[in-house]
Amino acid sequence: MEILHYWWLIVLLFIVFSGLVTVNQATIAVITMFGKYQRILRPGLNFKIPILEQIYRRISIQNRSVELEFQAVTQDQANVYFKSMLLYAVMNAEEETIKKVAFKFISDKDLMQALVRTIEGNIRSYVATKKQSEILGLRKDLVESVKFEVDHVLEDWGYHLLDLQINDITFDKAIMESMSKVVASNNLKAAAENEGQALLITKTKGAEAEGNAIKIAAEAEREAARLRGQGVALFREEVARGMSQAAEQMKQANLDTNVILFSMWTEAIKNFAEYGKGNVIFLDGSTEGMQKTMQQLMAMLKMSPQARSNS
Repeated sequence: MEILHYWWLIVLLFIVFSGLVTVNQATIAVITMFGKYQRILRPGLNFKIPILEQIYRRISIQNRSVELEFQAVTQDQANVYFKSMLLYAVMNAEEETIKKVAFKFISDKDLMQALVRTIEGNIRSYVATKKQSEILGLRKDLVESVKFEVDHVLEDWGYHLLDLQINDITFDKAIMESMSKVVASNNLKAAAENEGQALLITKTKGAEAEGNAIKIAAEAEREAARLRGQGVALFREEVARGMSQAAEQMKQANLDTNVILFSMWTEAIKNFAEYGKGNVIFLDGSTEGMQKTMQQLMAMLKMSPQARSNS
């Protein structure tokens, strides 16, 4: 019965403990009094006025993600199907931002509906200005354009668009098949062009190599001919010098120089016999032929003084 005398203490303790509020990490509690915004409570143990102050809403400042699937129509009336992932979060933990997040929408469901419709609307507006052949190549531009437009709207709501990923872009089956045929034909065309260029390069290189070989062979032949000419010239010069010296020695000995010519004639016949290799060689063995040959040899002998002067 004595405990009943302290009922007021029990009530007081109940009121005090009912004013204690625990706020989780990455969460901010919004406090109202008589329906009017009063203040915010940070993570940890907080105290609110019992009965008078109420927790209107607990707001998480962690990142949130949502997957979207929707359809858009291009400028040339082609249906495009998108699958995307949206990543967003509360802009910051400042009081004004938290007030926007707490009172702009009745519930998270309404926020999500508005956010999804805003993203879809911006993507559809962008796609409507492009042709279906341009969409796949403009994925990055599409994302940047949508992020730029949507960020301004989300800022008014207290949120920030962290990332927008377009994971899949597809078209109607007929369009996909036609695009595949275009890609295949372009690949065949590119392959044919590459093959033609490779063949042209091969033939060009072959022609250049053949030309270089011919040029080298011609250079070698010219050099060989030059050397052969020099050799023949030196041979003739030595022969003329030898004959001239022999003729002078025979003159000094009072011998007939025609013996030299006769010796050259017989030596030539001997060489024909040794190196003819079975070939038939016709020689004029008559007196007139012998005389004609001697005259030619004498003419060559008369050239010996000029050869001596050149040497």
